[in-house]
Amino acid sequence: MNHKIDLACIIDDDKLYVKMLSRLLDIKKLCKEFLVFENGSEAFTYFKDIFEQPEKEKIPQVILLDLNMPVMDGWQFLEEFVKIKSKMERPITLYVVSSSINPDDIQRAKEFEEVSDYWVKPISLGELEEMFEKV
Repeated sequence: MNHKIDLACIIDDDKLYVKMLSRLLDIKKLCKEFLVFENGSEAFTYFKDIFEQPEKEKIPQVILLDLNMPVMDGWQFLEEFVKIKSKMERPITLYVVSSSINPDDIQRAKEFEEVSDYWVKPISLGELEEMFEKV
């Protein structure tokens, strides 16, 4: 079975959730490899460095972003990501994946043109496959 994409990125501080998600990505061969960042700051530093010296093979095709994290939360990451997005040479599909069911959070996330969709945790295997089909 071929991998659907080469590189995915998970930005989430929930170690157990990340482990489960990583396992599903492996089992279903949804991507060849993935990056994991525990907060928005780590992820933003990575993207900023990549965009300053673009290396296409290191730019993920999909990002799964949590909103509630320490150091730099998902909202702060989105605000900064928007500023550097124009430096990308290839599109990135960004999904917010959060435990928040607050309609205000969902609406706010969808106001970012960079956000492809909002998914509520825990996501099912079917939902995960659907996400990767859209990339």
